[in-house]
Amino acid sequence: QAQLVESGGGSVQPGSSLKLSCTASGLVFSTYTMGWFRQAPGKERELVAAISTDGTTRYYLRSVKTRFASSRENAKNTVYLQMNNLVPEDTAVYYCAASRISNRLGRLESEYDVWGQGTQVTVSS
Repeated sequence: QAQLVESGGGSVQPGSSLKLSCTASGLVFSTYTMGWFRQAPGKERELVAAISTDGTTRYYLRSVKTRFASSRENAKNTVYLQMNNLVPEDTAVYYCAASRISNRLGRLESEYDVWGQGTQVTVSS
């Protein structure tokens, strides 16, 4: 059974950094596009970043484009989200997700087939 497990969330002050990790099992990781979504209280879940199967193509939400970076290590079945200069508006539950669509970066939740359980990121002074 395919499974994604996130780690690395926490509570930090504004301006801090966090690195989220998501490790996959039960699927051929290198064939899946990976996405990072987040959901803040009272808001819809939104795509924050996506990365192609080989890691060469990335998408970022405009508000995080200069601060977040996604990468992946296919040999370790792991995708990462490096988050720098965090602001309170980044507070949310962060989810990684895997999409079988391999020829483009999915932007919609419905395009992702496997989801992690989420990890909380809280940015507060």
